Amino acid sequence: MQLQLYQVRYFLALARTLNFTRAAEQCNVTQPALTKAVQKLEQELGGALIHRERHLTQLTELGKMILPTLEKIFAATEAVRLQAQGYHKKTIAPLKIGLVPSVSAALITELLLELARIIPDLRVDLREADANGLVAMLLDGEINAALVGDAVELPERVDRWLLFEERYVLVLSRKHPMARQTVIPLQDLHEAVFLERVGCDVAGRFKQACFADHPGPKVVHRSAQERHLQQMASAGFGAILAPEHAPRLPSLAAIPIEGDPVRREVQLLAVAGRQYSPALDAFIKVARVRDWTSALDKLRHASAPASNKDNDRKADAQGAGSLIQITGPGPVSSCPSFSRASNRSLLK
Repeated sequence: MQLQLYQVRYFLALARTLNFTRAAEQCNVTQPALTKAVQKLEQELGGALIHRERHLTQLTELGKMILPTLEKIFAATEAVRLQAQGYHKKTIAPLKIGLVPSVSAALITELLLELARIIPDLRVDLREADANGLVAMLLDGEINAALVGDAVELPERVDRWLLFEERYVLVLSRKHPMARQTVIPLQDLHEAVFLERVGCDVAGRFKQACFADHPGPKVVHRSAQERHLQQMASAGFGAILAPEHAPRLPSLAAIPIEGDPVRREVQLLAVAGRQYSPALDAFIKVARVRDWTSALDKLRHASAPASNKDNDRKADAQGAGSLIQITGPGPVSSCPSFSRASNRSLLK
């Protein structure tokens, strides 16, 4: 078997778009050339990869089975190519990434450090905005890629890739009475006083899922800054509704909610058909083949009570800081927060 890299690239474009015309445009080749390359790949692999029925194009079972492997092969090959380019060409490689407030930069710091080893002159600029704002910035060329939460309505020009799914949990002081519970019952939420993160993208869904037969959460304090809410939670004012991956102070604990009523997907966005810079191309490829389950487990472990690993994490953060510039209203992370009725005297 002798696979050609261009055949793999054409097939991946076709698997992503499920459209021969769009795939050919993305690969900057004619449609017949792309079709012929995919057919040769099918011959090498001994079976059809694409099923065409009138205007409908779908992957066959064989195509679905080999897709993850071909993605990893292509990503590894591109990483080698970029490493060689980085050795011969010492130019600054800018990468502008947008994050919605509920997606923490902690998700991508290790990924960026990995890219920095491949692209020595990588320079990262992180921007923060809501999903609609990030889409507008993508189309205007202000950012190269974006990480957003739940699916938003996207223009046809924007490609999306699902990275992972996660639940929302309650983050509260380890001294809070509710911190002794392994799971927060739904009825306990009805007794709560909430703190709210301005612009929380799941607040409406949380209210609908947990307060369908209830007047709704009592919101007392708000802030646009996650660090302010965490300090208030640490002092015992309440608890924060946060994505499970979100970094937190050592004095805070994360407790699941009964039935995991609030979950969301995290997706990577980029403009379809636009020529990728080497930095963006590498970022997308590495992000798509990343073992996000292990990455999220590592983040959750890192948010456990303080240990001797704290100094190592600080050193890693300082290393990443030399290549990252953050633009926006501060650290990114979570949403509403609250306390039991027993704490209401504190909040009056």
